[in-house]
Amino acid sequence: MCRVVDLQQAVLAKNEAAAHALRTGLAARGATVINLLSSPGSGKTALLERELLLARERGVPVAALTADLATENDARRLARSGVPVKQVLTDGLCHLEADMLGRHLEGWLPETTRLVFVENVGNLVCPASYDLGEALRVVLASVTEGEDKPLKYPTAFGLAHLVVVTKTDIADAVGFDEPAFRGHVEQVNPGVEVVLTSARQGEGVGVLLERAMAVADGAPAHEPVMGRRHGGHHHHADGAPQMNGSHTHPHPHDCADGRGQSAYAASAGPAAQPRA
Repeated sequence: MCRVVDLQQAVLAKNEAAAHALRTGLAARGATVINLLSSPGSGKTALLERELLLARERGVPVAALTADLATENDARRLARSGVPVKQVLTDGLCHLEADMLGRHLEGWLPETTRLVFVENVGNLVCPASYDLGEALRVVLASVTEGEDKPLKYPTAFGLAHLVVVTKTDIADAVGFDEPAFRGHVEQVNPGVEVVLTSARQGEGVGVLLERAMAVADGAPAHEPVMGRRHGGHHHHADGAPQMNGSHTHPHPHDCADGRGQSAYAASAGPAAQPRA
């Protein structure tokens, strides 16, 4: 057990150093990373597509990198927005890591990019522990997932700078209890903003872009209480939060070995539209 814990700590320490270097390098060229975390099927791809379209309409230089275990569906979908998009296939790895992200951005990210949206692998466990050099960490949950989601995944929600509820157009149909959800978020992350969205109806579209731009312009992001506790994230000299989660992978050699390969860079054309 000690060797497993030691391995986990070594992997996270290596990732933390890579995240700090990536954050510093991107900041020097005026780029800011937004890390999007959620369960599969939360609707984050649908919402991100709307946000990218809006950014393009407003003349904000943005790019998006989306990670999945398999298929290039999300990259094709996001590429319809007309902004630079890249797909990363992780070859079974359940999350992105900072050095992986850095490798895929190098030589691809346009020099003028202001915001880099990263759609992490659909998973609320492994990605929660890995800082990607982001200035804004956003956790999304759909109304279909249950009001107790924040309590079931306290690290993911507890380290979020912003929480987004998706698919509110069907909230009544599925009996979503908004006050209960907000109460559970407050338990694990007091004071964090909760935004209601519906990509289909346009509710809340643009809020994510506005919050990302504000942070890119120097506004402070919400500071999670969990980040100030032992085992949470701490701050480097640049003031940026570093994630240092507390979960342990059952098989660290399978889940934390840094695998991952780039499979697709956008300018992809239209494709069949999978459910977000």
